[in-house]
Amino acid sequence: MTEDLALDPALDDAALAAALVRNAGSLALRMRTEGLSAERKTSVSDIVTAADKAAEAYVVEQLARCRPEDGVFGEEGASVPTSSGRTWVIDPVDGTFNFFSGSRYWCSAIALRGDAPTTEADPDVVLGAIFQPQEDKLWVGGTDVPATLNGEPLAGPADAPLALLGTATSIQPRWLEQPLSAMPWHNAAIKAASIRILGSGSCDLARVAQGEIGAWFQHSCPQWDWLPGKAILGAAGGTTGTVVVNGLTWFAAGGPTAVGEILAALAEVQFA
Repeated sequence: MTEDLALDPALDDAALAAALVRNAGSLALRMRTEGLSAERKTSVSDIVTAADKAAEAYVVEQLARCRPEDGVFGEEGASVPTSSGRTWVIDPVDGTFNFFSGSRYWCSAIALRGDAPTTEADPDVVLGAIFQPQEDKLWVGGTDVPATLNGEPLAGPADAPLALLGTATSIQPRWLEQPLSAMPWHNAAIKAASIRILGSGSCDLARVAQGEIGAWFQHSCPQWDWLPGKAILGAAGGTTGTVVVNGLTWFAAGGPTAVGEILAALAEVQFA
């Protein structure tokens, strides 16, 4: 199925990342069209499909060809040690519940980071790429790569107060049952002009980078949900930050004013 998707090792990192997410997302969409079943991971909404696994396997295979000295760290279990000091972080299908339900709001995402432990919450990131197949939208950006959407420059998020911004977020029902997470989340959410829970963190972060969504926050993000969007947002001139509240690491993104307000609001509900 993937023989015709082999990539040229001579591609630079940004072009390689863009091709990987475009091909992985297109592969997943084709498999969904042909029919899929899903396996439950940790909850009814946390699932994995054959498309997730096939898309990740494709990316791992191409990286082994094109960047054999780089490491790989993937949501569906890919783990390749690095000998170059660089690691590609893969989310083959971000928003799998949306994907399996027939929604268009899902994507394939990848990031390139330096040699940081896989357990580190918020490592530095060099490059990110996000592709939303059913919208044909490809975001790319990084420290040495301008932030773009389908090749056009991104304006970046507006620096405005949180009270004037539509804000994307995510919190699962089981976390809403826990005051340690629910109360900080509520304290930040009520300060926004509106709240959106759309089901794909990378799609959300890409839209913050282009100014379509005003800001974003969530707790306990794995690297594959955070780093692709963080790289693009940083390249677009946006701000990101984290704060630990009641043992949970919260992540925020947007303009500097909104991010500062979100992190402060979360930190106000710190239990002893």
